[in-house]
Amino acid sequence: MRYLHTMLRVRNLDVALKFYQDALGLKEVRRIENDKGRFTLVFLCSADDLEALKKQPSSRGAPLVELTYNWDEEKYGEDRFFGHLAYEVDDIYATCEKLMKAGVTINRPPRDGNMAFVRSPDLHSIELLQKGEPKAPQEPWSSMPNTGHW
Repeated sequence: MRYLHTMLRVRNLDVALKFYQDALGLKEVRRIENDKGRFTLVFLCSADDLEALKKQPSSRGAPLVELTYNWDEEKYGEDRFFGHLAYEVDDIYATCEKLMKAGVTINRPPRDGNMAFVRSPDLHSIELLQKGEPKAPQEPWSSMPNTGHW
């Protein structure tokens, strides 16, 4: 398992970037604009981690901070600004099976062979992402419904 990023929701992307880039000195390394989902993701890296990041595959660098800006105004309580921790795993299906055997609920099953979400006992969301290419969809994951929130 490899730590990837922590996701934080922001209300104003320009103001957030002024803080994270100008004040803290983080560097923008990737940006995703999603018109259909009406959101922007900005991934930031500390200056000390920049060289190590350049040596990694371009698909998923680490360690990063992901700023999520939803284009439509949304009222977040303080507990909703923190989004999730993200980890890359060697085998998404084996990891989810191991977690289920340990009594962990798979809130968002890896139906796509790529991404799953679970929650900690304190209800922090944890995103699990398949290392490399997504695995082929397979049961029981393909037809497993979402459970609760993530």
